[in-house]
Amino acid sequence: MLNRLLSGDYPRSKWLAAILLAVLLGLAFAPFLFPGVKALNVAAKVLVFVVLVASFDLLLGYTGIVSFAHTMFFGIGAYGIAVATTRLGPTWSALAAGVGGALLLSLLLSLAVGLFSLRVRAIFFAMITLAVAAAFQTLASQLSDLTGGEDGLTFKIPELLSPSFEPFDEPFLGVAIDGKLICYYLLFVCAVALVLALLRIVNSPFGRVLQAIRENEFRAEAIGYRVVVYRTTSSVLSALFACAAGCMLALWLRYNGPDTSLSFEIMMDCLLIVVIGGMGTIYGAAIGAVLFLVAQSYLQDLLRLGSEAASGLPWLAALLSPDRWLLWLGLLFVLSVYYFPTGVVGRLRAAAAHRPG
Repeated sequence: MLNRLLSGDYPRSKWLAAILLAVLLGLAFAPFLFPGVKALNVAAKVLVFVVLVASFDLLLGYTGIVSFAHTMFFGIGAYGIAVATTRLGPTWSALAAGVGGALLLSLLLSLAVGLFSLRVRAIFFAMITLAVAAAFQTLASQLSDLTGGEDGLTFKIPELLSPSFEPFDEPFLGVAIDGKLICYYLLFVCAVALVLALLRIVNSPFGRVLQAIRENEFRAEAIGYRVVVYRTTSSVLSALFACAAGCMLALWLRYNGPDTSLSFEIMMDCLLIVVIGGMGTIYGAAIGAVLFLVAQSYLQDLLRLGSEAASGLPWLAALLSPDRWLLWLGLLFVLSVYYFPTGVVGRLRAAAAHRPG
């Protein structure tokens, strides 16, 4: 059963298996283990980014394609939910229409970008995708009648998923059961299902061909594989999963705007998380997302405590100022790349492979 769920892609390291199990259980019981609005928001954001980063790794890590248009499909998913519920009301049919429309638009756009651009190599393709993503972000900002422009769209979702829905008077294990909690577990189930689907894709014969193309495109084409077809299919699949992640984000926030889902900073965060977790490993997306987003969310709080504790040393207190959290985040990233050049997953698997016995 486990072999089928993981598509035969076991962690291959006891430490990695323990970390992945801790991440899974931590996210599954986050509302009860880490009570509070901020902790729940961080956990929900981790679920969204696990799917987004894993879909990006399908392109970068498994196929060797560098694309800067990934957040465009992420934004399309978020806008699909926002526009549909704004126009059609907070109904399940509106959510279905939004998800379906966003997936269809992502399919058509990714297919167009793939067919017209994937014959271009390396940095040239990356520049084309960057231009397309920038154009789409500008378009979303200017179509104020449809997208709300720079202000974005605030919308309502079905009552079952809204914070005002409280089916029980008494809390369970100290946590109130409401629509927000139901929405969180909907995201959790979606994230687990999508990650397992990505594991199935990368461990299928199709995934093996993608890895062969990444290692040596000329040789893969020489033995009969139509490289453009495989690269285009990979681009389309990646876009659809990114679109699904965008739908999850909009469902949780009940708001979407250009800076929320189309920002270039999100693209940079995806790159950092892939490098931290390990390229070419779906598991790396989960571990990298947890490490990066927890550091991003709580580093300022830790620095504030450190600055107060070092108040007797003005130079140290200034160095630990919460305003310098980006400096420390960058330092943590440099250290992680230095000590884990193949990512956390790659390092743990390499250590397990070289361990005697």
